[in-house]
Amino acid sequence: MFDSRHIRTFDEVVRAGSYSAAARELGYTQPAITQQMKALERAVGTPLFIRVGRRMRLTEAGEALSRHAGVILGSIEAAQQQMSAITGLRSGQVRICAFPSAGATLVPEALARLAVEHPGIRVELQESEPPDSLERLVRGECDISLAFTYPGLREQVPAELVEIPLMEDQLTVLLPVGHPMAWRRAVKLDELAQERWIAGCLRCRSNFLHECAELGFAPDIVFTTDDNLVIQSLVAEGLGIAMIPGLVLSFLAHERVTGRPLDPASRRQVSAYVLREHLEIPATARVADSLRAVAANRVGC
Repeated sequence: MFDSRHIRTFDEVVRAGSYSAAARELGYTQPAITQQMKALERAVGTPLFIRVGRRMRLTEAGEALSRHAGVILGSIEAAQQQMSAITGLRSGQVRICAFPSAGATLVPEALARLAVEHPGIRVELQESEPPDSLERLVRGECDISLAFTYPGLREQVPAELVEIPLMEDQLTVLLPVGHPMAWRRAVKLDELAQERWIAGCLRCRSNFLHECAELGFAPDIVFTTDDNLVIQSLVAEGLGIAMIPGLVLSFLAHERVTGRPLDPASRRQVSAYVLREHLEIPATARVADSLRAVAANRVGC
């Protein structure tokens, strides 16, 4: 294995034509240059210079190494510049895996903030519901995972992950605008025991069934879908009602549906997760900071 310092000194000796001239250029003593070249020759396994009178001439191995030295030093310089850019946040790439409602709300706001403060950071977006999003993080397929948990259904988080709590997201009931309870400020879940229901992703559906069981009834689930826009359309057509998170309610587009909070309130915890060692990567840390900042500005934090 070559020492980059020895390669740099070797390149200067070749350019200057002698150990003494290279020593003057580099600010070393001549014995120090001699020792470095001996160490490099030991690493190579053959002499790099021969003396012809008072002059030094490269051996065949020296000629070969000289052809590579410029490339090696150029690559080191490029690497140093790139590392400086990354640590100085002039560049960097971060992969975020988010569940759909966070991808439609928290992530765009965080990236808009990031674009102003750190325009050199580039972000790749992926979409996945937990626990798959956390599994992707463990497999190294993303750098930050946004996931949610419910109080009654806490799941074991892999030990190598660090949780960064972002916000509490209040659950609401999505109703057609003509529903008898659409005029209320809040609704009780057990008052809707006889309704037809539309259920969402597996984790949300599990929590919904758990909350209904706690109140002593089993809901009539007539449709299941992970697509929030489909849920809105089904509710708008009067085909059922749904329990949805507040983040979804914040980007409702359908004029024939309305959301009402639950009484008593029911919430889920939204968090960002990173691998412990990734917190030391500046770009990843800045993205996490931006997500934390936008979440803090949302109602229900």
